[in-house]
Amino acid sequence: MSKSAVKDGKNSPPPLPAALPLPVFDSHCHLDAMAQRSGVDATSEFVAEAMRQARSVNVTKVITVGDTIASSRWCVQAAREHPDVFAAVAVHPTEISGMTDADYAELESLAADENVVAIGETGLDYYWDRTTPADQQEHFRRHIDLAKRVGKALMIHDREAHEDVLAILESEGAPDQVVFHAFSGDEVMARTCVERGFVLSFPGVVTFTNAPALRAAAVATSLDHILVETDAPFLSPQPFRGRPNAPYLVPYTLTSLAGTVGVAVEELCEAIVRTGQRVFRTNLTPI
Repeated sequence: MSKSAVKDGKNSPPPLPAALPLPVFDSHCHLDAMAQRSGVDATSEFVAEAMRQARSVNVTKVITVGDTIASSRWCVQAAREHPDVFAAVAVHPTEISGMTDADYAELESLAADENVVAIGETGLDYYWDRTTPADQQEHFRRHIDLAKRVGKALMIHDREAHEDVLAILESEGAPDQVVFHAFSGDEVMARTCVERGFVLSFPGVVTFTNAPALRAAAVATSLDHILVETDAPFLSPQPFRGRPNAPYLVPYTLTSLAGTVGVAVEELCEAIVRTGQRVFRTNLTPI
């Protein structure tokens, strides 16, 4: 995409929201994909500017998430260079074709880095047909095993595969900490996840007018099992649906979610940071 294209129409970045009253973090974004969508290189300077914007609205830290081996390498390097960035490493279920034992050895090496807080995003995606369900399930199991061996949270991608994701977690034995990234289930699934101790991360989709089931799921989720994410550059909240997402847009989703679940924005901010520090076992308060 050309640099000029991103300035036009739906590709223009949304405006800064009002700052949150308390600091929070973005539990899932893709800083490298943000740069790609913007038509620029994913440099350290790009990350620094993205974080400057985020901090201006009290989003003080982020987790940037790998979806290929190369992306996972990039995420770890970004986290090493920026104290307000953490990394998650894994291979997305639509990208697992050709993965080898050597790839898993590299993931394990990357996961040992102190800046890596999760194995993700991994899971199942039955919406796209780029990889077979059987292959996805095999690699999901390997990622679950990796998360347990390295002692870090499992960050799950689940698209149109709810029953199989839950069944595999049950059969393999879930890690101590599990996060459903961009949770897309209904109220029943939310209750099931909370009963099992899993954490649900809500994206901008929760603000969409056509997502009442997701809002019902949020209401059914106890406050200490909720996180908020952007999945940037994807899933921008209303009224900016379809435009490029970024960590600085967390306040739109968080404020809407607080209204949905019936708590003050300040209370949700505090709960998100407490939950994040429990799940990711790291300091998510401002530097």
